[in-house]
Amino acid sequence: MSSIVIREAIDIYKTIGPGLLEKVYVECLYYHLIKLGLKVEKEKAIPVIFEEVKMDCGYRADLIVENKFIVEAKSIDMIADIHIPRTITYLRFSNCKLG
Repeated sequence: MSSIVIREAIDIYKTIGPGLLEKVYVECLYYHLIKLGLKVEKEKAIPVIFEEVKMDCGYRADLIVENKFIVEAKSIDMIADIHIPRTITYLRFSNCKLG
């Protein structure tokens, strides 16, 4: 499944090119993955859980595919130091295995 998501993301980027807002790429990828029959959730809330406290703090994954793969789209020149740890935290709180 991860190879399908990556393939589709690359195909979309090659087709519409750079410089667009992240939301454009997310919408296109969502459309492609749904068309392929995958279960995809868009802007899925990721609650923070501390002990028995569950907090809905506004964290949202751009896409969650098949309840296993988090897609965090970035329309930037370079990945910042915070992007990798944030995705790892999303993985932990969502119980997904890939990001």
